[in-house]
Amino acid sequence: MNTSEFDSLTDDNDEFENEEDTLENRFLIFSLADRSYGIEIKYITEIVGMQNITEVPDMPTFIKGVINLRGKVIALIDVRDRFRMENVGYDDKTCIIILNFKNQLVGLIVDTVKEVIRINAQNIEEAPKFGESENNRFVQSIAKINEDVKVLLNIENLLKDEDKLALDNALAIKNQ
Repeated sequence: MNTSEFDSLTDDNDEFENEEDTLENRFLIFSLADRSYGIEIKYITEIVGMQNITEVPDMPTFIKGVINLRGKVIALIDVRDRFRMENVGYDDKTCIIILNFKNQLVGLIVDTVKEVIRINAQNIEEAPKFGESENNRFVQSIAKINEDVKVLLNIENLLKDEDKLALDNALAIKNQ
């Protein structure tokens, strides 16, 4: 995707020129395979490269372990595993997106981070429903950007309650 496709949606857009500089409607776009996903920027504290991961036993497979990032122990979720995508291994483009999720730092392992964009609310639609399945519970909404589509994630639903407990246990074990 070239940058001109985002021109109408970025800070250069006249519609946004007179608005306050807020985090509202700003999304970090990252990729998994050839798909683009977005997370509201208000949750993100930083982006780092891959770190040495300490595995913690008896965790769901998508919780890869914990890292020590400048003295803070952070549990890592592999988003590919969470979405049941093919495992391709980590490379030099693999990133960890550090989120502040309900006052707890959580790292999301993604293929690569692309950019931060502002998406006009009128370009965001509710996620399509596909029956009663929870398959799309991770999807908060869909953003239409010219001919492209970005899947905007519901961060709070990335973890089921039992997964949150496993994360808490992982962090408690590592901090002992």
